[in-house]
Amino acid sequence: MRSSKGFATDKGLNASFPFGDSLDSSQLDPAQFKVEPALGRNCGSCTLCCKVFEVPVLEKPAGSWCKHCQPGKGCGIWETRPDHCRAFYCLWMTQTWLAPEWKPDISKIVITVDPLTGFLLFQVDPGSANAWKREPYYSQIKRWSAAYLAKGLLCLVFVNKAATVVLPDRDQVLGVIPPGGRILTRERLSSLGATLDVEVVAG
Repeated sequence: MRSSKGFATDKGLNASFPFGDSLDSSQLDPAQFKVEPALGRNCGSCTLCCKVFEVPVLEKPAGSWCKHCQPGKGCGIWETRPDHCRAFYCLWMTQTWLAPEWKPDISKIVITVDPLTGFLLFQVDPGSANAWKREPYYSQIKRWSAAYLAKGLLCLVFVNKAATVVLPDRDQVLGVIPPGGRILTRERLSSLGATLDVEVVAG
């Protein structure tokens, strides 16, 4: 299920944040992300996308298993599955720089990119709602957050529809972002240096 959150954003992100990561910055550029499965990568026994995402055409809410999914096995309507599902690949499937531990059935996190904003989205299995706070995941998300802010982008963690923005200096709970809602960011100086204020406003 391709992410379709489609957030709008007003960005005032001019601060310089360290990458703190061995990745080349171009590898974290959403415009350069591949959209087809990488050689040697396949879903295997992973079916987590069939749980964490909302699929309106199937009347499936976020956070519950699709009625057609056979967890750990695959889709029961594979040949006739909706286009929404047919077009979807998580970043673990397409980006070889994501290590094996990021495979969703191991990490309990499905990573995607918002198609409108380029934000990096982490959709967490609600049955393991704190998975993103475990290591090695949390430290890596923090490093990606710093790298993304340098590009004027955000990292958002979702448990069902409840969002948390991960910033280098803190994690800020945003709650449920309403349809048409906008994420506003404003840079400010703190005692620790440049930081951001983030808020959600109705569309």
